[in-house]
Amino acid sequence: MEIPFHKYQGTGNDFVMIDNRDLSIPRDSVSLFAALCHRHLGVGADGVILLQEKEGFDFEMVYANADGRESTMCGNGGRCIVRFAEACGIVRERYHFLAVDGMHEAMAYPDAVSLKMQHTAFPVRDGEAWVLNTGSPHWVRFTDGVGQLDMKKEGAAVRYSDTYNKEGINVNFAEWLGDKLFMRTYERGVEDETLSCGTGVTAAALSLAAELHWPAGAHRISVDTPGGTLRVHFTLEDDGSYRDIWLTGPARHVYSGTIRPAGLY
Repeated sequence: MEIPFHKYQGTGNDFVMIDNRDLSIPRDSVSLFAALCHRHLGVGADGVILLQEKEGFDFEMVYANADGRESTMCGNGGRCIVRFAEACGIVRERYHFLAVDGMHEAMAYPDAVSLKMQHTAFPVRDGEAWVLNTGSPHWVRFTDGVGQLDMKKEGAAVRYSDTYNKEGINVNFAEWLGDKLFMRTYERGVEDETLSCGTGVTAAALSLAAELHWPAGAHRISVDTPGGTLRVHFTLEDDGSYRDIWLTGPARHVYSGTIRPAGLY
């Protein structure tokens, strides 16, 4: 059997997309997904995303990390699957799809896709860092010299610490440049730095509001990552919660092909 696949990327965060509306691939195909993501022996990606039918929604998004295990929400993956849905003939003015953390809305434009994230509580302190969940758990620390950090070393130290080792956490270091953020992310499940992380960008933007004591109201932040620039719009409520959170940026098709699963092992 050959599997048709489609490679997509959003600010360098890359995914193997599979149209699984016929449910031919079980969502717990851990070994297959890990093999597809292998950058030397497979297609190479940060994760695999299945597009599936779901009653009451335009589609369902099933996401697995590069380790092959189904994981929590992926923001860049959520934007990329909207672009993939367009290519599969699912064209809407406003999308409504189901992901592991619930329903998401999205809008596709010629040069960008906007994804509405889940409402999020105010981040909590962990020493010099902030911790919050934006669909996936994130640890965010603001510091200088982010571009010079050894992200694999620094990220793994937090991710495998006694506090976070059991469940894992995504680790972000961010630097406020006065008019925008620059940040880098170490992702659990990939166990390395990725060029971008949508839920991480969202977490950093929301944490910045806490770090700088921004007032309640609507805010917009531009965030640079090694893979490109994303924008986050959100409303900070008086009770400290965040609402109307939108993540916006490019989502692009890279190439398509077919692969024989037997050749991956």
